[in-house]
Amino acid sequence: MIKRIILLSFVFFNLLGQAQIIKNDSVKQYRKDLRVGLVLSGGGAKGFAHIGVLKVLERLGVRVDYVGGTSAGAMIGALYASGYNANQIDSIIQSYDFEELVKDNISREKYSFYQKEISEKYAISLPIKNWKIGFPRALSKGQNILNELTKLTKHVHNISDFKKLPIPFYCVATNIENGNKEVLERGFLPLAIKASGAFPTLLEPVEIDGKLLVDGGIVDNFPIDIMQKKDIDIIIGVDVQDALEIKENLDSAPKIIMQIISFQMYEEDAENKNKTDIYMHPNITGYSVLSFDKSKELIAEGERIAMFEKEYLEAIALQQIKKSVQQTKKINLQKNKQIKIQKIKISGHKNYTHKYILSKLNLSENDSLSYEKFNQCITGLSATNNFESIDYKFIKLKNGKTNIEFNLKENPIFNSLQLSTHFDDLYKTGVLINFTSKHALTNNDIFSVDFVVGDNLRYNIDYLVDNGYHWQFGLNTKYTTFKKNYTIDKGSTTSIFNLKQDIKYNDFTTQIYLLSKFGEKLGLKLGVAHKYLKIYSKNTYDQKIFFDNRHYFNLFGNLTLDTYDAKYFTKKGWYFNSNYQIYFDSSNFEKKSLETFSIIRGKVGYVKTFYDKLSLKAEVSLGSVFGSSSTSFKYSLGGNNKNFINNYEPFYGYDFASLQNNAYIKSQITLQYNIYQKHYLNFTENTAGLNEKIFSNGTAFDDLKTGYAVGYGYNSFIGPLELKYAWSPDTNQNFWHINLGFWF
Repeated sequence: MIKRIILLSFVFFNLLGQAQIIKNDSVKQYRKDLRVGLVLSGGGAKGFAHIGVLKVLERLGVRVDYVGGTSAGAMIGALYASGYNANQIDSIIQSYDFEELVKDNISREKYSFYQKEISEKYAISLPIKNWKIGFPRALSKGQNILNELTKLTKHVHNISDFKKLPIPFYCVATNIENGNKEVLERGFLPLAIKASGAFPTLLEPVEIDGKLLVDGGIVDNFPIDIMQKKDIDIIIGVDVQDALEIKENLDSAPKIIMQIISFQMYEEDAENKNKTDIYMHPNITGYSVLSFDKSKELIAEGERIAMFEKEYLEAIALQQIKKSVQQTKKINLQKNKQIKIQKIKISGHKNYTHKYILSKLNLSENDSLSYEKFNQCITGLSATNNFESIDYKFIKLKNGKTNIEFNLKENPIFNSLQLSTHFDDLYKTGVLINFTSKHALTNNDIFSVDFVVGDNLRYNIDYLVDNGYHWQFGLNTKYTTFKKNYTIDKGSTTSIFNLKQDIKYNDFTTQIYLLSKFGEKLGLKLGVAHKYLKIYSKNTYDQKIFFDNRHYFNLFGNLTLDTYDAKYFTKKGWYFNSNYQIYFDSSNFEKKSLETFSIIRGKVGYVKTFYDKLSLKAEVSLGSVFGSSSTSFKYSLGGNNKNFINNYEPFYGYDFASLQNNAYIKSQITLQYNIYQKHYLNFTENTAGLNEKIFSNGTAFDDLKTGYAVGYGYNSFIGPLELKYAWSPDTNQNFWHINLGFWF
C-alpha cells in the first residue's frame, strides 16, 4: 500500500516537473516519459491469465517498453513483443488444441510405406546408444509447437537481436548440464521460446549455441532481476505460480516434477514480489499446468486481477508519450496466408541426402502453398524420426516470394530396440523383439530384424535404401510357421490328405525388389522372390507326411494405395492393393515338377465415419490361380487371423481354412461404434463365393457362404484388444475369437 501511495504521489508531482522518489530504501529517478517493463512468469496453461492482463494494459493505455518471461510467460511475452496485440494473442490461443499440439501426434498418411507396412506393430521403443539401452528423453519432441511458433513469428525472422523487436524481449532457460540460468536475448526467436518452455520429460531439451536447455522455471520462474538491469522505470510483474500441491494431488509424473521445480520458486517468490512496482497474482487455485481447456476462464481471471490496479495503471499511462498510429500498427492475421517459395536451403544433414530430405518434405522451389500445408510438409520429414530437430526460417523477399532456410539436426540415435506382445487363435502367444539400425551401410538406409519367441518361432529381416520418391532398393527375408488342426484340400475325396489333422506349416520367403512411391500414399513394388514351403503332418509312427516340400521362384508386382487414418479401428480413408505373381520355376516334389503358373489378388476398402462415432467400413477382395499350381496355393478362407500368409484369408463364421478353392470373391461390411474414448463395438457381415475359376460364367456366386461377427475392441498402447463372437447360418457353427496386441 505504501508503494502504491508513493507511486501516485510521484505521478502527481511529476506532472509539475522532474521528480525522484524513495523506493526500497534507495533513491530512484523517474523520467517524465515512464518506461514500463513487464515480466510474465511460467506456469503452463495458467499462463493464459497473462493475456487478460495484457488486455487491461492496452485498454488503459499503458505502453509496454520491455517484456521478459519464462516458459508460458516467454511464449505470451514473445508474441506481444513481436507485434501481436492482446486480442490477437487471445484468438491465436483459442485456435489451438494444446494437448494435441504437445503430443506431437503425426497423421498416419505422413508415414512412409515402410512404416505403414512394417513398423506398425511395436508397443515399446528404446534407444540404443554406444550399445547401451536407454530411455527416450521426453514424451514429445515439440516439433508441432516449434512449427506454430515459427509461423507466428515469421515477420521477425530477420531479427536475431531481441532488443530490436517491436518491443525488446528476453526469456530464461536452464542449462541442464550445469544448472545455470541462461538469459536468451539473441538468436532465433521460436527456438528461444521453445527452450524456455521445454518442460522436463514432457518436451525434449533444446540445443542452442552448444548448450542443452530446458524449462527456465527450474532456475528462475519469475525473472524480475533481469528486468531491473534494463532501462526501465516501472516493473509490472504477473505471477501465475500456484501453491505447492498436497500429496493427494501428486498423481502424475508432470505434477511431481513441477512440485520439485517449485521448491526453489517459492524461496525466491517473496523477494521477487518486492522487486516489482506492481505485482499481480491471479487466483489460479484449482487450475494446473495442463488446464488448457480452461483458457477463457484464465484469461478472464487475468483481466479481473489487473483491474484491481486500474488507478495505478491509469496514472502510469498519463506519464507516457503515446506512439503514433504507424508505431502501434499491429499484425494482420489474414495477410500472407500463402508461401511462395523461391529457394530452399538445407544445412545440418550428413547421413541423409538433399533429395531424400526434399522428397520427405514434398517441397520444391517455386511451390506456392498455405502455412497449414507447409506444416504438413514438416510433419512428413519429422515422421521419419531421423531428425532430432527441424528448424527453419522464412526470409521474405522484395518480390513477394520467400526463401526457406532449414537447419536440421540429425537424430544421434542410430539404433533402437523395440518390443511387443501378442496372442491370437492361430499363432498363439508371441513376444516380438526388434533391432533397428539406420544408415548402417549407406545414406538413407534402414536395417530391421524382427524375432518372435513364443508358441511359434518366427523372424522377419528387412533392408531398405530409402531414396524418397525415387526408386528404392529393398530386401526382405522371413520365416513364418504355425501348427493348426485343419484340412489341406488335395483334390481327392478319398485321400487321407482331406482329413482334418494337425498340420505344421513352414514358409521361408526371400524377396529382392525395387520400390517407387508417389507421395506416401501410392507405391509400386517390382521384384523377384524365392519361397520354400515345408508343410507336413505326422502319423501315429511319428513319421512326417508331406503336403509340400518344394522351392518356388517367382516374379512379382504390387501396387498399393493406403490413405487409412489408422491401421486398427480405422475411421476414414481408402485402401487398394493389387498383386501379381508368376511362378516360373520350382523344385520337384513327389517326383513331379510344376509348369509355370500365376496368381492374382486384389482388395479395395473404404471407411467413412458419421457423427464422429459410427464408422462404416466396406471391403471387396478377390483372387485367382491361373495354371496348374501346387494345392498349397489354393485360396483358403476362414477364421479371424489378420496375419495370414500366401493365400489364406480371414472369414467370419467358418473355421480356419475350411473353405478352399482356386478362386474366390469376398465382400465384408463392418459397422464400428466408438462408445467411449478408445472403446469400440463392432458388427461384421461377410459373404464369399469360391470356384475353380475367378468368374466361371457367373457360377462363383451360385453357392455363396455367409458369416457374421459381433465384438468389442479396445485400442490400447500394446495394440488392439479384441473379443469377437462369430457364427454362420450356413452351418450353425459358432466361434469365439480373441486377439491381444498388435498383429505381427
